Amino acid sequence: MNQTCEVITEHHASFPYSLDLKAGDSVRVSERREAGWIWCLDKDGVGAWIPETYLKQEGHKATMLADYNSTELTTKTGEELSCIKEEGGWIWCANQTGQQGWVPKPKVKKLPV
Repeated sequence: MNQTCEVITEHHASFPYSLDLKAGDSVRVSERREAGWIWCLDKDGVGAWIPETYLKQEGHKATMLADYNSTELTTKTGEELSCIKEEGGWIWCANQTGQQGWVPKPKVKKLPV
């Protein structure tokens, strides 16, 4: 994707923590689902939303198929971001200081190239 986007509505991260999982890691799957995302718990019981496409599910257990970081990026209206990839209505972005995280797609607009 790698495109410049502008924040049209500020976003505040929903969680004060994040999961940083690697391909092959195991997680516990909960019943909570939301438009292509599944609530999962790591080995320490810390939970986060993970894209369904990143998981190989076997009942209430799953294996990560790819590296994944659940960090949300807090943004301000008018801020320019480098938008890196999109997944299930969210975009993985980097701000001008290099911080990276997920931002809801409706809160940004792609700028002309």
